Amino acid sequence: MDLTDLFATRAGRMKASEIRELLKLLDQPDIISFAGGIPDPSLFPHEAFRRAYADVLGGPDADAALQYQVSEGYRPLRRWIAGEMGRIGIPCDESNIFITSGSQQGLDYLGKLFLSPGDTALVTWPTYLGALQAFNAYEPRYDRLMPTGGNMTPDAYRQAASETGGAVKFAYLVPDFANPSGETLTLAQRETVLDLAEELGIAIIEDAAYAALRYSGEGVPPIAALDALRSGGIDQGRTIYCGSFSKILAPGLRVGWICAPRPMIEKLVLTKQASDLHSPSINQMVVHHVAEATYGAQVERTRTAYHARRDALLEALEQHMPEGVRWTKPDGGMFVWVTLPEGMDAVELLARSVAEARVAFVPGSAFHADGGGRNTLRLSFTLADERAVTQGIPRLADLIRRSLSA
Repeated sequence: MDLTDLFATRAGRMKASEIRELLKLLDQPDIISFAGGIPDPSLFPHEAFRRAYADVLGGPDADAALQYQVSEGYRPLRRWIAGEMGRIGIPCDESNIFITSGSQQGLDYLGKLFLSPGDTALVTWPTYLGALQAFNAYEPRYDRLMPTGGNMTPDAYRQAASETGGAVKFAYLVPDFANPSGETLTLAQRETVLDLAEELGIAIIEDAAYAALRYSGEGVPPIAALDALRSGGIDQGRTIYCGSFSKILAPGLRVGWICAPRPMIEKLVLTKQASDLHSPSINQMVVHHVAEATYGAQVERTRTAYHARRDALLEALEQHMPEGVRWTKPDGGMFVWVTLPEGMDAVELLARSVAEARVAFVPGSAFHADGGGRNTLRLSFTLADERAVTQGIPRLADLIRRSLSA
């Protein structure tokens, strides 16, 4: 019997991640990869984690670490996160914090809570592939969010949504060093997003996975901070802030969080109770220990390493890429977004690049809700050591040059 015949319609919208598939290339030692947005494991605070696990399992909290936990998450960790939120301009307390199994789980929960089939999610073009995967299961349509300018008005968004029988529900964006583009929204652009959300009466999902990784330029307040100022506090606002420990401490523990108005947290708790009950107790407790002991120092250590790698990649692109190729110059994060001349297809280029140049990247079409952006690609620099940059970028540039002249 073919059980796939019994699947719900949403199953047809579940697609394999091109990035997850590309990660398999990392097992081939001769491949130079600029593909996956993976933290450098040499930067993980290994000794701090060893001590934290020993302290947790060897102390009075050992039983609690191996026991069920409340669905909201480990209270001391939520208090620590609330303090960090206040430091970046989002005053709140632990009741506004909800622990997730990685920020990806948070996106899935938010899609489940907001989206009915035919509803509209506003996303940037391009946007984070994982967000599209999380939302796709709930059968939305997508419309283009253009905080940098465009002719989409609230009435146009409403009309487009009503044509499918749904409603506009939220705007999703990564305002700091976006995945995949590396771009950061200005203060004015963040205010524009808030203005639009207020006119439409929708939520904002602010994905802040890379916000701590700034290497240059002036910091910009989070959208959630601007919203709290406008509305009189986080509980009166419309912005849902999604954070993660994956990029600073370690991704393997899968600990993220959502900071949001309390009514939103209450619904998220019910969603988690129906899903996995709670995120792993021991991981939350260990992350709390490590965050209290090393978070600030770990941020600086990570920034220093990635700053140098970003600069090396940008210098190599400037030196080797042929005329007609453009790229972003991010102030932080993990990614550089490359735009090839019109008519080039990055998917086809990837096949040739792996076969001929032994260089991997992610084609940009994966990050477009409509499959567009065929002439774009994403380069990640977090694992790009000197060898990767000095050998990989000239090879890729040479392949592009030959493709243009063919």
